[in-house]
Amino acid sequence: MVLESCMILLDNSEHMRNGDYIPTRLEAQHDAANFLVGTKTQSNPESTVGIIAMSSSSKGAELLVSPTDDMGKILGALHDVTIQLQGIDLSVSIQIASLALKHRRNKNGMQRIVVFVGSPLGEDSKIMSKTGRMLKKNNVAIDVVAMGELDGNQDKLKELVDAANGSSDDRTCHLVTIPPGVLPSDVLISSPIVSGSGASAGGGELDLSAGGGTGGAFTEFGGVDPNMDPELAMALRVSMEEERARQERLAAAAAAEETKNQEDSSSMEIDRAANLTTIVSENGNVEVTDEDALLQQALAMSMADPDAPAVTETPAGIEVHQKMEKDEDDEDAAIQLALQMSREPDNDNTQQEQQFQDPNFVNQLLGSLPGVDSEDPAIKNALKKMKTGEGDEKNGKTPPKKDDSKDS
Repeated sequence: MVLESCMILLDNSEHMRNGDYIPTRLEAQHDAANFLVGTKTQSNPESTVGIIAMSSSSKGAELLVSPTDDMGKILGALHDVTIQLQGIDLSVSIQIASLALKHRRNKNGMQRIVVFVGSPLGEDSKIMSKTGRMLKKNNVAIDVVAMGELDGNQDKLKELVDAANGSSDDRTCHLVTIPPGVLPSDVLISSPIVSGSGASAGGGELDLSAGGGTGGAFTEFGGVDPNMDPELAMALRVSMEEERARQERLAAAAAAEETKNQEDSSSMEIDRAANLTTIVSENGNVEVTDEDALLQQALAMSMADPDAPAVTETPAGIEVHQKMEKDEDDEDAAIQLALQMSREPDNDNTQQEQQFQDPNFVNQLLGSLPGVDSEDPAIKNALKKMKTGEGDEKNGKTPPKKDDSKDS
């Protein structure tokens, strides 16, 4: 941070009533002077500022306040500057400012004079050059803000600045020309007078009279000078911070929503892949179908009209038909097995009848019964007849029928 002792010279002649700067030249000059005072005092706590009015009712220039760091005195002096009927004597005012800097309290730091010029200058170029060389000799830098009567003053002010810079490459003096209709404080904020940068090309002159604008002056605060209205600047800064935080929250919420949608779509794809069924068609191709589609086709086929014309079936439908035909074959096999089992008892009865027609089996069976004598004539006669009947059946003969007419 640069330590400076600065004298601000204000033009308060009758020409400052002109309204080519908003609202007038004098008011625009006060606004720019307030801005410079705030900038100089805030750049370094030990920096000091003094105020000189270049026109007064009794004498040429009036020292309102010597270089000081008391903001109350400085702002009070700026407020006391009013328009006077007399013109200005720039060279005399610069000499008074140079003497005030010479007797400053803090001898450390640079010496600088900032001059606002809005009235016609009576001095010629030679006097301007002589004044500039005097400043160079005393190590005093000068910055000139031209904000009126530009055609007549431009060359004289340039001679003053060039003489104060000398032949050295390090130019510490600057000339800033402000075009009509432009607020001077908006121009100064980006000029070397405030930024402290080296002089631009053209001998330290910053000319905006060709229509150059203020660019992005106070863009951070929406065009509000933070030094002139710190409360409004703070409110604007807080509002911008809140808006930035709100935009960040909205962006984070949008990113989270997009991530959630991607996860949902991925889970749906996984579920669909899990429901796919691989089917081998008749030609050996492997087909992947959806189980839900197969169920829908099977349901539609079960509800279809049997008399309806045939419809070309998909591989999924062919698979369902094959399963149904297999089930029908299994049902037919079960019916055949039941019929076979129903016939088995008849075979057992036939076998039992054949066993009872065997005399030996019958004789053995009667002998095993308690209280039955197999030697009984009646039993032997019955067994004999049964044997005779079996023999006739084997020979193809039928036993003779009993003639009932003879008995009668």
